[in-house]
Amino acid sequence: MKITISSEQEIIREAEVILMKHLGAAKTSRFLAAWRQGVGDYLEIKEGLFTEETVDSLYEKILNYQKAQQ
Repeated sequence: MKITISSEQEIIREAEVILMKHLGAAKTSRFLAAWRQGVGDYLEIKEGLFTEETVDSLYEKILNYQKAQQ
């Protein structure tokens, strides 16, 4: 199995394309402006999101997501 790791810039660009597709230019611009302000504590948010997760559970979620996209 080969794992490809994208750069942060590639991931951000991909997210911007997805947002533009689903939200449109105006809402995407507003979201990005608010997001780039850096409000909040990333580490606190990360802990809240992933407290119950393990590498195995995240891997399983990734596989399920990829299957659903096919």
